[in-house]
Amino acid sequence: MTIDVLGIDLAKNVFQLHGVDRKGHAVFKRRVMRDQLLSVVAGIEPCTIAIEACTGAFCWARKFEDLGHKVKIVGPQYVKPFVRRQKNDGNDAEAICTAVRQPHIPLVPKKSIEQQDIQALHRVRQRMVNHRTAVVSQIRGLLLDRGIAFAKSIGCARRMIPEILANQGNELTAMARDAISELWDLLCDLDRRIECFDKKIEAVFKASEVCQRIAKIKGVGPKTATAIVAAVGDGTEFKNGRHMAAWLGLVPRQHSSGDRQVLMGIS
Repeated sequence: MTIDVLGIDLAKNVFQLHGVDRKGHAVFKRRVMRDQLLSVVAGIEPCTIAIEACTGAFCWARKFEDLGHKVKIVGPQYVKPFVRRQKNDGNDAEAICTAVRQPHIPLVPKKSIEQQDIQALHRVRQRMVNHRTAVVSQIRGLLLDRGIAFAKSIGCARRMIPEILANQGNELTAMARDAISELWDLLCDLDRRIECFDKKIEAVFKASEVCQRIAKIKGVGPKTATAIVAAVGDGTEFKNGRHMAAWLGLVPRQHSSGDRQVLMGIS
């Protein structure tokens, strides 16, 4: 039994393996638990392992490569057309294996631990920004219900909310004032946490020569530069600048047929 490509359907606890030889014939099928996966893969001679891009894919890719295998990651949108019959773990693993063997299917570039760390900073910061927006919206709604209105900007909220809470002549009752005060304290805490993440991103930016080169582009600052590095690394996966522009969504979507070409908005 010689496995050329081993497709693995990643999951939380149960993993489905599907291996094929050079001719595409299935020669290995197995269902393993999470704590067994590495030992099973270690017992297979070095081959190409195909996995679907999902949570944990980059971590597993590094572990499989440490065992001597070559890892290819394919996007879920390119796997779905190859799922035969009904959807289950076995068919998914087979579809992953089939998709990665197609010469025209683009692969997902692997991320390093450093890239994932930078991406984690951005994602956590964005989560806190979303929470802050929700808190401000709730405060505006509660105050509007009492006949008090102010503009939508976060700067206006920081300026007006303390004045409204300090004004004892408005229609806020003691109970409503206490509730809004708690939301105001939460808003201030979120501001402090977001500022902390801004400093961490700034430190990453100053320590990275690549980020500083990207920031030479007009309109690009530390956040955009570090986000690009976290997403694409050194950019060698792109053949040219137009390919990266298409990946970013800076070119129109197309919906054409025959001689009729229809260009839509950017994605």
